[in-house]
Amino acid sequence: MKILFDIAHPAHVYQFKNTIQILKSKGHEILITSRNKEITLDLLDKFGMDYVEVGTYNYSTLHKGIEMLKIDYKLYNLARKFNPDLLIGGVGNVYVAHVSALIKKPSILFNDTEHGTLQNLLSFPFAKAICVPSCYKKNLGKKEVRYNGYHELAYLHPNYYKPNPAVLDEIGLRKEDAFIILRFVSWGASHDIGHKGLTLEDKRNAVKAFEKYGRVFITSETPLLSEFEKYRITISPEKMHDLLYYATLLYGESATMASECAVLGTHAIFCDYAGRGYTDEEEIKYDLVYNFKDEKTMGKEALEKAIELLSNPNLKHNGTKKRNLLLKDKIDVTAFMVDFVEKSQCVK
Repeated sequence: MKILFDIAHPAHVYQFKNTIQILKSKGHEILITSRNKEITLDLLDKFGMDYVEVGTYNYSTLHKGIEMLKIDYKLYNLARKFNPDLLIGGVGNVYVAHVSALIKKPSILFNDTEHGTLQNLLSFPFAKAICVPSCYKKNLGKKEVRYNGYHELAYLHPNYYKPNPAVLDEIGLRKEDAFIILRFVSWGASHDIGHKGLTLEDKRNAVKAFEKYGRVFITSETPLLSEFEKYRITISPEKMHDLLYYATLLYGESATMASECAVLGTHAIFCDYAGRGYTDEEEIKYDLVYNFKDEKTMGKEALEKAIELLSNPNLKHNGTKKRNLLLKDKIDVTAFMVDFVEKSQCVK
């Protein structure tokens, strides 16, 4: 079978890389297309994954529309030439859905973000199947396929991931040292218009408070202010999951990183007005993520919860026990994706 994977975001590199490798090993022909968004291309290069670049991510609403047409056109021409039996994309992948309809071939989307209203509206009608976690909060009708897992378990499941403690040596830490990671996002997605997340004061208060409990590190989608520069994480991006595994706590605005922490056994504070079905479940069922959705109070309330957690000397040990329960409940998502791609009725 010939399969086109379109990679739109750094998280999708991780989400699909094991599936792509397994499908290749089974003799399927794979074409990867991608956009130049943040570190996406760097990760593809790092993992030795051949790809064709089809465009650049743009935060401007006007330029997004123009760039969408350009990417659709490039992807359409590549797809016509490759002639795939199936096209696959991640969250909000409008391009795969459009092009699959144009070339009259089925597409599968893997989605976990309920509030991506515009992206979902532009993509779902054209896709053949939409795979979502069992905790997804919306009903997508006949096209919906649910599985008992999270996207992050496609690459952080123990079948594929083993933490490397060498990352701690790189930043001058030992396994027993406490450290807190702060993650700030750009708020540039179409569904984030009008929202800003944590304020500058919230971030300053968090850094000041956390320094009493351990080393503080910051990772950000946007340039850091000079006052935060000394906290910048300097390790290469592919080592970030190792750092999350050994971290004492994650505090920030990224749903993906919060969920990554949950499946790694690290507690996470997640501040976002919309929340996600999967981070809600990771709080309610596993007590590993704590969601704060009120933009007026999230900074204060999230910091209070973070300090409560950091005051617990058994936090990491408790996180490991909770992770074991989560892993016992959930499936190997890569195995699910490979099986679904190979056996799904939508590719027949």
